[in-house]
Amino acid sequence: MTSNNPQTREWQALSNDHHLAPFSDFKQLKEKGPRIITSAKGVYLWDSEGNKILDGMAGLWCVAIGYGRDELADAASKQMRELPYYNLFFQTAHPPVLELAKVIADVAPEGMNHVFFTGSGSEGNDTMLRMVRHYWAIKGQPKKKVIISRKNGYHGSTVAGASLGGMTYMHEQGDLPIPGIVHIAQPYWFGEGGDMTSNEFGIWAANQLEEKILEVGVDNVGAFIAEPIQGAGGVIIPPDSYWPRIKEILAKYDILFVADEVICGFGRTGEWFGTDFYDLKPHMMTIAKGLTSGYIPMGGLIVHDDVVEVLNEGGDFNHGFTYSGHPVAAAVALENIRILRDEKIVERVRTETAPYLQKRLRELSDHPLVGEVRGVGLLGAIELVQDKATRKRYEGKGVGMICRTFCFENGLIMRAVGDTMIIAPPLVITPAEIDELVTKARKCLDLTLSALQG
Repeated sequence: MTSNNPQTREWQALSNDHHLAPFSDFKQLKEKGPRIITSAKGVYLWDSEGNKILDGMAGLWCVAIGYGRDELADAASKQMRELPYYNLFFQTAHPPVLELAKVIADVAPEGMNHVFFTGSGSEGNDTMLRMVRHYWAIKGQPKKKVIISRKNGYHGSTVAGASLGGMTYMHEQGDLPIPGIVHIAQPYWFGEGGDMTSNEFGIWAANQLEEKILEVGVDNVGAFIAEPIQGAGGVIIPPDSYWPRIKEILAKYDILFVADEVICGFGRTGEWFGTDFYDLKPHMMTIAKGLTSGYIPMGGLIVHDDVVEVLNEGGDFNHGFTYSGHPVAAAVALENIRILRDEKIVERVRTETAPYLQKRLRELSDHPLVGEVRGVGLLGAIELVQDKATRKRYEGKGVGMICRTFCFENGLIMRAVGDTMIIAPPLVITPAEIDELVTKARKCLDLTLSALQG
């Protein structure tokens, strides 16, 4: 980005000379220079050029209680002075992590009473893979190693996480997926439903799980992992028929079910977890992001009592991280969950802001460029199309990136997944800020359409 601020240019030079950014074309970023974000408050960011930006993505889906909450900074500072670090190896523990495990169990679904802590959601899913295989080995069924996941699902970017995910562009780098992970169709009716009705497609997509279990062999399948709503894949909200059929299949076969709650967890759907929203019954739940509102890295795996009962008979679980249950992260997470509970933020999402956001977002359906608007809670997606009736895209135009650029230039962060624009604002967004978000989104849709027609 061009800049009139010498400080911006200095920071961009540091980026060019020393920094390798995630999910970036290094050469392209070096030529363009990153946008430098310098401060934030509530749902807004400011860059080094003084521009105010409404953060429609809550950072990376994570800043649940908004930016600038002194309570979280104070919790971190207090803990750093008292016990800045100690590990959980060698049969030791510390109060913040033990208290946090209890608080998470309090808000988690029934039976989900144990937590293995990690530094991120990616590490949580690595932990899940190893724990699933350890679980079946203890039960005398070591062949049950295969994990079934979904195409276009996202479960992190470590070797195991990227393999579990179904992003082909990630698999193309690094010889992924690793053995023992297979994928089935995603429940993406708008993009892949063809002539089927939404519910017909939901049943078809769910049945792919049973077909894959039978193809691999139930004696070889350890678990099925899925996001309640696919986030990075484009806010893919399954048809109403999907999860009920999936639950029938899971009940029929002897495999574990893992809900990846990294995005849906801690209030994003208007319930504490996406599992609650869809009444799922997982054996494990991966968590991160909203756990600390992104103020400090932390993730984990919540594990059902039935699984822990088996693990208790298995001796050492030879897995862990230096920063598992870091005391400062645990203190921040405790304060974050206290705020979510005491200020009834999840309840407000469910009863007030989510219904209002979904109502306002759907007003964009009349735009010539919009083929579908969908959403749950404070998640939303806007499909950009050339033809509404046939759902035909603008082939080769990169419409999503065009729209994302206009958003960035007009004070709004929306993310592009192909030609799907997605949002997930902080849970504390107000109705007035929702109005601002939708107004800016419409303006950017108008600018995108004009650019395509020009």
